[in-house]
Amino acid sequence: MTDDGTATAAATGTLGYEQARDELIEVVRRLEAGGTTLEESLALWERGEELARVCRHWLEGARARLDAALAHPEEPARAPGADG
Repeated sequence: MTDDGTATAAATGTLGYEQARDELIEVVRRLEAGGTTLEESLALWERGEELARVCRHWLEGARARLDAALAHPEEPARAPGADG
């Protein structure tokens, strides 16, 4: 068995949220459909866990950005020369 876990982890690090989500949906669909060997099912499960981590990372980053924006709303830009 080759150690492609490192390559897989590196590949998931470059996935965008939508890509990871779509692949995760496909992994879940394949697991629910059945008909795979135990080894294939375990590989799918592991891939699903990696993809879920990628999605969680993106969502946590988005939450942090929203929280920061809500905590420090920027003042609207004023036109040059405008005296409020």
